Amino acid sequence: MEYLQYIAPIGIGAAYALLMSLIHEPHRRRVNALMIAGAGATYLSGGGMGVWELAFAAVLVYVAYRGLDSWTFIGIGWLLHTAWDIVHHLNGHPILPFDHGSSLGCAICDPVIALWCFSGGRTPRELFRRAKRPATIQGQTA
Repeated sequence: MEYLQYIAPIGIGAAYALLMSLIHEPHRRRVNALMIAGAGATYLSGGGMGVWELAFAAVLVYVAYRGLDSWTFIGIGWLLHTAWDIVHHLNGHPILPFDHGSSLGCAICDPVIALWCFSGGRTPRELFRRAKRPATIQGQTA
């Protein structure tokens, strides 16, 4: 069942997006901006990268601030966190000290959340409604 360590994080990312979809806009975007600011501080208490942990946290605070008005910045924040997770998986300490693969799992989960953010943080209904729109050709419905 080793494959679960790669599949489960994808499900966790999807579940995160579904649960966050329950929050109405504009609060959904603001809560997600706060979440990315918190993600920047994940490794502060022992990630093993010294002062770089503070620098990364500062970068994500700035990205989160910009994310208050932009889903794109929130998505960028999750991708930055993905890169930081990979650094920690390869050279640092894991997010969960008792689970060596936790940073890798987070690195798999975060891009799923980023994709949702790049879509505008839409609810499933909004996503499917957008996908079901009929194709138009020169203003005419096909």
